[in-house]
Amino acid sequence: GGSPSGLPSSARPLSLEDARSLERLPHVVAVTPNVRGNAEVEGNGRTRRTLIYGVNANLPRVFRSTVQSGQFLPADDEGSARAFVVLGAKLRNELFGSENPLGQRLRIGGLHFRVIGVMAPKGQFLGIDLDDTAFVPAARAQELFNRVGVDEINIAAEEGVPSALVASAIKARLIARHGSEDFTIITQEEMLKTLSNILNVLTMAVGALGGISLLVGGVGIVTIMTIAVTERTGEIGLLVALGAPRRTILALFLGEAVALSALGGLFGLLLGIGLTQLIHFALPALPVHTPLSFVLLAEGIAIAIGLAAGVLPARNAARLDPVEALRTE
Repeated sequence: GGSPSGLPSSARPLSLEDARSLERLPHVVAVTPNVRGNAEVEGNGRTRRTLIYGVNANLPRVFRSTVQSGQFLPADDEGSARAFVVLGAKLRNELFGSENPLGQRLRIGGLHFRVIGVMAPKGQFLGIDLDDTAFVPAARAQELFNRVGVDEINIAAEEGVPSALVASAIKARLIARHGSEDFTIITQEEMLKTLSNILNVLTMAVGALGGISLLVGGVGIVTIMTIAVTERTGEIGLLVALGAPRRTILALFLGEAVALSALGGLFGLLLGIGLTQLIHFALPALPVHTPLSFVLLAEGIAIAIGLAAGVLPARNAARLDPVEALRTE
């Protein structure tokens, strides 16, 4: 992709001719230019400002999109592209509600278009509502936004072909046309790698917060169990006086600490699963689930924290002198 804005004087923006040139490369299945902009869309007596995408007939193949009703933009020549528009599902509902929008006239910016199709819902991606959009021919979008070039060119390659091979051919073709490398090529693998890095940072941040929570929970268990030992000093002395081994006292308080942490972990799991289901209810298209291995691991860590935090209070309880303990009654 490339941008017509902010380029050095020796650079030239990507163009519709570049897109047509890339269609003839080996292993390239479909190519669509992309001219993005924001404009007011007026139709059916309603007005809404939304994203406008200038593309061509190949967009459904490139992005694997589906037309819900009507048809997508026809394969017109860019120079004589007809003023057609395809609406996103949300934009269609905002402007026409339950009415049939096909054949209706819209005004986008200062140009008039006729609705020929409606896209199937796709939901949101990284905060962008993919359904609150309108698709028009790229040449019409250039006229609408007073652009010379295009913002980017999106390409779909044959399945199984290494993306690096296709990217190399694209780079060579564009350098031959532009005379220099005044563009940027981003493959899907690079995009996924960047997204993976972002998710890894978020995972580390969440893990750090979880570690702080575990530390606070451990301190809480130590405090509770220390108070419990102090309040039950007489009971401990009586047990020892009746012949209870010190290991029994140790196991008793360790068991209480483990039970306390396990119960806290269980409540935390129930809260987490409840929030997951709530997110799934609010965003049905977002795949969310709670793996059983994560549940068992979380509960195991909670029990381990309780066991570690309960050792010191339980050890102090087992070491109490029975005579001194009984005097506290």
